[in-house]
Amino acid sequence: MDAQMLGGALQGFGCDKDMLINILTQRCNAQRLMIAEAYQSMYGRDLIGDLKEKLSDHFKDVMVGLMYPLPSYDAHELWHAMKGMGTEENCLIDILASRTNGEIFQMREAYCFQYSSNLQEDIYSVTSGHFRDTLMNLIQGTREEGYADPAMAAQDAMVLWEACQQKTGEHKTMLQMILCNKSYQQLWLVFQEFQNISGQDIVDAINECYDGYFQELLVAIVLCIRDKPAYFAYRLYSAIHDFGFHNKTVIRILIARSEIDLMTIRKRYKERYGKSLFHDIKNFASGHYEKALLAICAGDAEDY
Repeated sequence: MDAQMLGGALQGFGCDKDMLINILTQRCNAQRLMIAEAYQSMYGRDLIGDLKEKLSDHFKDVMVGLMYPLPSYDAHELWHAMKGMGTEENCLIDILASRTNGEIFQMREAYCFQYSSNLQEDIYSVTSGHFRDTLMNLIQGTREEGYADPAMAAQDAMVLWEACQQKTGEHKTMLQMILCNKSYQQLWLVFQEFQNISGQDIVDAINECYDGYFQELLVAIVLCIRDKPAYFAYRLYSAIHDFGFHNKTVIRILIARSEIDLMTIRKRYKERYGKSLFHDIKNFASGHYEKALLAICAGDAEDY
């Protein structure tokens, strides 16, 4: 029935955008994939292709983005971040700093399938220095899981402290190796030990000692380890307020996190910034694009 209604919405000269929003934002990703199969069977046409043909601008980006499985959507975003006019480093940071081992493995597989290209090689070709080294470490998807050793945490914290003091190439390598490979549980202990040793929060230390995309990536890793929803709330706030509404970032985060932790992200957003995510989207977006973003957020009336 959904496929039939979408077919009606997309056929002819006009396009019933409200119908598209009502269906595609109110179904989970697994259901949307089933709808796409039914659409293909019913009309002999690809639903994503028809959406791309009928829609335009950021509204098209939202509707098309909803139709990808999450690993394929991550692959899609990474591809476009590297293949456009200049590399969108913040897209690489947001995705690779926050995904689990399993998500990274699925993302690499999807990237290879969709683009007949190797994700690691493509990242290597468009980045450089310790920023590249850290991304290449993350893309391996080999972070330890569920392991914590208090004695080792003190040693790791000392290594991090020395890395922030010495800032040599070798120290930068040790810094990124610890942040990219130790388990979340272990790094919680490391960050506590770092505070005890240095009297300083590790994010403040990284910001003082390093700069550029390397610094931004290290901070993103730390923030994601501490509170991933809070990190994405911060990224949404920055995208909305610091860059004149950076549409790509807002769309990417809302779609990618919609079935994972978007409700918690909304909560963190309101706690930290005093206004709801709904409020800020309504202030900066408009038309069917605004309606689609708000529908993905899908909250109670009080959030408006």
